[in-house]
Amino acid sequence: MHKPNVFLVGAGPGDTGLITVRGLELVKSADVLVYDQLGVKGFLGQVKPGCEMYDVGKFAGNHKVTQDDINKLLVTKACENEGKNLVVRLKGGDPFVFGRGGEEALFMRENGIDFEIVPGVTSAISAAAYAGIPITQRGYTASLAIVTGHEAAKDSSDIDWASLSGIGTIVFLMGVKNLSLICENLIKAGKSADTPMALVQSGTMPNQRTVTGTLATMPEIALKHDIQPPAISIVGDVVRLRDKLKWFENRPLFGKKIVVTRSRTQASSLVKELSELGAEVIECPTISIVQHEDSQEFLSFISEHKKYGYIIFTSVNGVTGFFEQATRCGFDSRIFADKKVICIGPATAEALRNIGIIADFVPESYVAESIIPYFENSLKADIAILRAEKAREILPESLRKLGHNVKIVSIYRTELIRPEPTEDMSDLLRNGQIDFVTFTSSSTVEGFSEMIKGHNIENDKVPAAVIGPITEATCNKYGYNIKCRAAEYTIKGLIDAITKEF
Repeated sequence: MHKPNVFLVGAGPGDTGLITVRGLELVKSADVLVYDQLGVKGFLGQVKPGCEMYDVGKFAGNHKVTQDDINKLLVTKACENEGKNLVVRLKGGDPFVFGRGGEEALFMRENGIDFEIVPGVTSAISAAAYAGIPITQRGYTASLAIVTGHEAAKDSSDIDWASLSGIGTIVFLMGVKNLSLICENLIKAGKSADTPMALVQSGTMPNQRTVTGTLATMPEIALKHDIQPPAISIVGDVVRLRDKLKWFENRPLFGKKIVVTRSRTQASSLVKELSELGAEVIECPTISIVQHEDSQEFLSFISEHKKYGYIIFTSVNGVTGFFEQATRCGFDSRIFADKKVICIGPATAEALRNIGIIADFVPESYVAESIIPYFENSLKADIAILRAEKAREILPESLRKLGHNVKIVSIYRTELIRPEPTEDMSDLLRNGQIDFVTFTSSSTVEGFSEMIKGHNIENDKVPAAVIGPITEATCNKYGYNIKCRAAEYTIKGLIDAITKEF
């Protein structure tokens, strides 16, 4: 056998944190990605540039690509480029749990294509766990069955309902359409009509919904709550444990929809923490950070850096960009050996600390004005402010008034980008279904305002969560509805303020 170049990878149930390490490595390395509808959306942005992508997703009532076509596509792509393509077939859940992965693997074997199976976390287990239902539990059940819900309506179904009725816990996948038949067949086969039952829609996702009832009542309950695919059904006494064990839906921001407008490179920590608190995060970057590369302004500064006794960093981007340029010029952190280094905000100070420098002064208030008292009684000095290309002039002007020699060194610039808001996000904003739009700078406000122009979204319908007074003033300028303000002008402070609201 040759080294395989086709990999059947389980993407897990939807929560991107539940893919295996091996699976994620393959997604990021793929030359060709053939993917389904369910459970894979969060990975599509992680493929490498130039990766060929094929959406072959099939869902109830709309099989846009047949299974035969998928099989042939995998073989074709495996053979292209002299068989050197790394082909990843990314499937929701686990490839071999009602994922038709076995059919695809058999077809490849018949055509002489070597392959590897990378298991995934099936929703049969994970969605139940996220709903607080252990599908096996001592004292409740000694047996478990996982059954396809698609078979319930077939005249020649392979399901042995009589045997199934004796199983302690039964999990049905893809059974919403046939829910009434599933309940009816189990009751006819001898399962008590009072047997507890749960339906978990969009399991492991921020929009997860769970309803409980019994075999007798569930069809009516599901209709009342408009439960839609994808959903799993869990039948058995273990459902009773949900009231004590549910955890995912207890998180403080569960079910809240929050838009993050930071640049994509900056957004990760905010997105991660909001997601971990249960929020459904909609990433909508409205700015991009462009680092200057070896600008004449920087080269001029670096050539005379010894004259400056004070260096002021106003942002993390300034720290990052400065050291990228300094390194290219042959300098390292020793460049600050005889200088006082001042940072605005703890995040900026932390970025500096990560490269081995502890700031000499970090003001308690995280705005430029808070630095001025530090210099009021100091001897006249040469001060370099390393910052964005466009920024408020209050700090350099105030320092000059005190008699100091101030040099502004532009390290990066902020560019507004105007992505089209998705139809879903526009509708959610118009209908008041977005809980917060987070703004971490005036530029994110301006970028967002440009983005929503012409989309019939009233500014006072934008529920703003702001990081500081400057950003708040810009929101007021555009007439946004300010719902919460960070007490501490940091990402942590913003998250704390949002959490406190709920």
